[in-house]
Formats: sequence, structure tokens, C-alpha cells
Amino acid sequence: MTATLTVCITCRCGEAAPSEDKPCPGARLYDRLIAAGAPSGVAIRPVKCLSACSRGCSIALTRPGSWSYVYGDMDPDADVEDILAGAALYSRTQDGIVPWRERPTILRKQTVARIPPIETFPEPHRNDD
Repeated sequence: MTATLTVCITCRCGEAAPSEDKPCPGARLYDRLIAAGAPSGVAIRPVKCLSACSRGCSIALTRPGSWSYVYGDMDPDADVEDILAGAALYSRTQDGIVPWRERPTILRKQTVARIPPIETFPEPHRNDD
């Protein structure tokens, strides 16, 4: 099953409003990831907001039935190779959990959230009175 690397294309990282000459850092990160090429088993997609504005540039790794991750503080000029390496590792796992020591450093130190697969949640309690 394909893993998805979602990139917030509206992350500004404290920069002024983007212009045609200089897109915001999130858009630059997305463009550089696309130019570098997605690893096998990974799809790259843009999204307008991951609600991690204080931690931009932000990305997410997701796949049905797997743990999902949100990462922040990605550098569009320096982190493309490590992001793609981490996405490739993630795509090859059974459950989305890449052993901590095997992850690129940015994916060890810049985690914003780890979200369990929805299938692991018990049936919600409902008060149907």
C-alpha cells in the first residue's frame, strides 16, 4: 500500500507573504521534493495547511492501517534528502513505525505528533439515551 508524504504548501516560517518571484518555504519544499522524485511506494501531495504553523515547514507521513506522523521545522533548502529517505523507510514498514535509530535525525528530533491507526481505537462509548 502506498504511503503518502503530505507537504504543507502554505507554511511561511516567519517569512513575509510569498510573491511570484519567491514562493513561501512550504511551497519551495514541495517543489524540491517533487523535483527530487518520490521513492518507490510513496506519493507526494500538497495541502494548504497542516495546522502546525509554529513548526513550519511541516509534513506528514500517512498510510491506511499505520501510525501517522506530523513533523515540523523542515528546511526546504537542506532537508529534502532526509525527508525522502525517511518516507522510503516508512513506506516499507508493516505498521508505520520505523525504529528510532534508523530514522534520519530530522525525523527523530522534529516530531510534532504521532497518531495511531484508526483501526486500533476501541469502539467509542456512546450514550444513546
